[in-house]
Amino acid sequence: MRFPSGLKLYGELTNCTALVAHKMDCFWPNRLVDEFFIRVHKHYFHNCSLTGRQLKDPPNRILGPFIAVPILVTLLMTALVVWRSKRSEGMV
Repeated sequence: MRFPSGLKLYGELTNCTALVAHKMDCFWPNRLVDEFFIRVHKHYFHNCSLTGRQLKDPPNRILGPFIAVPILVTLLMTALVVWRSKRSEGMV
């Protein structure tokens, strides 16, 4: 027996809740619909991870530049602003 994908099920559930809300003259989405989706997900998908694998930090060779470059650019821009402000103090 083949089960439909979770995405297809959520799509059908979304359409169903939208139709019911429309027939009841309610706003959609609303707090009750959100709570309903959360209950459904907790009941049927309680042991699923988001991507099927455990999240972890990237290796240091990738993470290092993402940390170092913004720090260096900030220091460089600060030094440039201080240098330009001291240079223009004598000019009036």
